[in-house]
Amino acid sequence: MSLTFFTDRDLGQQFPNHLHAAGLTVVRHSDLFAPDAPDEEWLARVGDEQWLAVTHDRRIRYKPNELAAVERHRVTLLVVVGAAPFRVLAENFVTTLSRIEAFVTDRPAVHRQGLSRATRRPGARSSRARSG
Repeated sequence: MSLTFFTDRDLGQQFPNHLHAAGLTVVRHSDLFAPDAPDEEWLARVGDEQWLAVTHDRRIRYKPNELAAVERHRVTLLVVVGAAPFRVLAENFVTTLSRIEAFVTDRPAVHRQGLSRATRRPGARSSRARSG
């Protein structure tokens, strides 16, 4: 599988540089857009090109205009979470690339599920369950 990864500006230069050094095809936000370009602009391009968008913006799912752009342009979006240096996050990304590729190929274009939501174990009681 040959994926092109578009890295959002919030991942800086180290993250995309590390992915590129690992042999991945990478398009950096700064390659195509001004630093102050609205997210809706790059999301439209990423969707049109069918690239995989990678961002560090965990709040994107709370921004109605950006979430609408993800859905409208059928953007495949992965959110990298963690407070580690970008170099470490990139190393982890490359290390788990086979799992990322499997995730992307097994799902439709728009990915929002499971970005940071905890899931319950099978059979676990909900905290809202009433006793009685």
